Formats: sequence, structure tokens, C-alpha cells
Amino acid sequence: MSSIKGFSKLSKEAKIEWIVSNYLNNDAEAIDFLKSYWHPDAATQKLHDEFIENTISNFYIPFGIAPNFLIDGKMYCVPMAIEESSVVAAASKSANFWLERGGFKTQIIDVQKIGHVHFIWEGQDAKDLHAFFEAIKPRFYAETEHITKNMQLRGGGILDIRLNDKTALEPGYYQIEATFDTCDSMGANFINSVLEELAKIFRAALADTTLIKDSEKSVQIVMCILSNYTPHCLVRAEVSAPIEALSEGNEMSGQEFADKFCRAVRIAEIEPYRATTHNKGIMNGVDSVVLATGNDFRAVEASAHTYASKSGQYRSLTHAEIKDGQLVFSIELPLALGTVGGLTALHPMVKFALKLLGNPNATELMKIAAVVGLAQNFSAIRSLVTSGIQKGHMKMHLLNILNQLEATEAEKQQIVEHFKDKVVSYSAAVNAFCQLRGIEVASVSGIK
Repeated sequence: MSSIKGFSKLSKEAKIEWIVSNYLNNDAEAIDFLKSYWHPDAATQKLHDEFIENTISNFYIPFGIAPNFLIDGKMYCVPMAIEESSVVAAASKSANFWLERGGFKTQIIDVQKIGHVHFIWEGQDAKDLHAFFEAIKPRFYAETEHITKNMQLRGGGILDIRLNDKTALEPGYYQIEATFDTCDSMGANFINSVLEELAKIFRAALADTTLIKDSEKSVQIVMCILSNYTPHCLVRAEVSAPIEALSEGNEMSGQEFADKFCRAVRIAEIEPYRATTHNKGIMNGVDSVVLATGNDFRAVEASAHTYASKSGQYRSLTHAEIKDGQLVFSIELPLALGTVGGLTALHPMVKFALKLLGNPNATELMKIAAVVGLAQNFSAIRSLVTSGIQKGHMKMHLLNILNQLEATEAEKQQIVEHFKDKVVSYSAAVNAFCQLRGIEVASVSGIK
């Protein structure tokens, strides 16, 4: 093993050669393997190479489709990029279930995004700082127009700027908090550019003002950065159906199903251990749409989990109730998404995904992602309170197990047929495979 200087300056081929030579014992097959994942079109591969730094190959994630999503009266065929088995199947099953019961209804609650200039001011009287801030506030808008002009023409821009006193948390700590509407872009680069300009304006104005004592004009700008927590960029999605319409395929009456369903959601609202897994399932659906459309699923995840903790305890993002003889199931989710800028104009699969969705604007994409999260959660809870989660999930996982065992296509067909009326487990799949081949289980025991 060795270190290297200037790795980023090497060509892609040279990077691979260095890695193979220094970390993979000159394994020539590793070079062929990495190159086998390159796109056959050189221009397309170059595009992918330049998305990040030090690229040596591509990493594939399955791109699946969940059809039959009826959202606000409009049909969608939803692209989902995810590696976990049963997620696309669960979303599709839920879409079909609610297609026959009126579909999904959505509402955009707000679209505001927030960023902060974090700074330290050690003056004695906060009232002086607030008076100064209010006096120069018009300058913030006027002197950032060279950055915000185009966004304003699209209907967005800076919505508000305020001063937050955080000295109770940290001595001398204040924030300039700016609220934005970034229209159809996620807006991270735009917001950060504006924030850095606000910091310059603030520092220059502070140096010139007579509202602050000369001895208190020193300020330390700690950082200028948007927040990925977007509690005011919210979308709500909901489904509802009469209790009697819920019995189909549930192996129990509509009333019993609705009661158990609501109890399961209630447990996720009050028990963090359950809420974590519950919300993870929601994000299986949300993230797959976010990733397929070239958005930042890590930012979406961080915001969603912070929002789930806004009460001081981590809770379910979905809610269920029986109201006027109907089961009402809903989600309220912070989603900062974009359909212009970033990968949306570059990545070929992202462009395809957006085209498949009818080239939605940002708010429409928010609705779609929230709906898929709600659909995913419905399927999961429905399984949990009826047949159990493993029955469906493990049948979808069966092919992964058989691929690990290097089963032939003929063997896969026979084993899948064998498990049509049986519960799938890893050990049961291995046993069936070994029986079919007439070999000892111990010969494949090392496979995980």
C-alpha cells in the first residue's frame, strides 16, 4: 500500500493502473472489469466522468418503473432508481390499490428555502445591532440584484431577510437569515452566492455606520450556507376510502384492517424505534424518485428526519385516522427539489425520467415524490398488519439469493415455482437449491 500526490491530475487510465498496481496486486482482470462498466459512447462516458472527481468507472443502480399512479386526477408512470428489492413492486401495488379508490390528492403548503450568514458580534447592546440591521436592510435587496435579477424574472428571489439573536446558545452568535423562492431550481448555488454577498454588504456597512460604536464594529463571519432543513418547503399527500372498500385482498374485514392500520401508524408516532424503520420505508419511495430525477437525496433525507423530530421526539412522517366512516392516510413532508439546473440538464437518464413524468415543474415533482413515499408506506403497513412483511419482501429477494448461488435460469424458474405457496427464507432457498443440484448445503455455506 502506498500514498500518492497529484492523483487527480492523472488520466482515468493512469488512475486505474495505479490503483491496480498498488492495491490489487496487478490484477489485470480488475482493469477489464472497471472498463466493462464504461458507457460504450465515449462522449456519454466523458459526461459521467465529469460529474465528480477522480472517476474511474460507473456504478449501476437499477432504474425501475411504477405505473398507474393517479395523482390529482392525472396519471403518472413513475421512475424509481433504487437497489432494494420489493420497493418498486410495493409502490406499484399501492398505486393499483388506490387507482380504484380515487387516487392520491396533494397540496403544496409552501416553497420557501432558508440560508444563513452565521457570525459572531461581541458588542454589548443587541438593540444597537438590530437598529443597525433594520437601517441597512434595503441595501441587502438592492446590492444583491445582480445575482437575484434572473430569479426575480422567473417569479422568485429573496422573500425576507432578518436578524436572529442566538447568544443564548453561544456567546456573540447571531444569524442573518434569508428566505428564498428558487422556483423550479433546487437553488443551492444561488442561495449560497446570495448569502456570501449579504456577508460582504453587512461587513462593509458595519465598518461605515455611526449606529455602532467604533470599539464594537469587529465582526467574525463564520460561514455562509443554505440549510437543507426546509420546514417551509412543504407538500402534503393524502388518500382516503370508505372502510368497506378496504377489505379486498386484506384477509380481514375493512373495519378490522382500518383499526390495525391506524394502530400501526400510531405506534410509529409514539415509538422512535418503530418510527425510524417506518420512515426509512417512506424514504425508500421518496429517495428513489429523487435520485431518478437528479436531485439530492441526502439533503432530502436529512430534512425529512429533522422534520420528523420537530416535536422534540422522532416520530412518523405519516398519519392515519378513521373519519366519517373513511380511512384517511396522509403525509406532510419537506421536499426541496428542482427540475432545472444541476444534473437535470446533463444526465441522460435524468432527462429521460423527467420526460417520462411529463417534464414537471418543481412543485409537481414534490407532489410525485411525496405520493410515492405515502404509497410505499401504505404497502409496508398493509403487509405488516396482514400477511407480515417477509412474505412479499423475501419473494422479491429470492432472485438475489439465487444470483448469489449462481443458479442457472432453469434452476431459478424451478425454485421460484417451488416457493409460490411457501415462505421464503435464506436457508430455505439454499436448501431448495442444494436439493435441486443434489449437493450438500455445506458446500455453499460460505455464501452470505
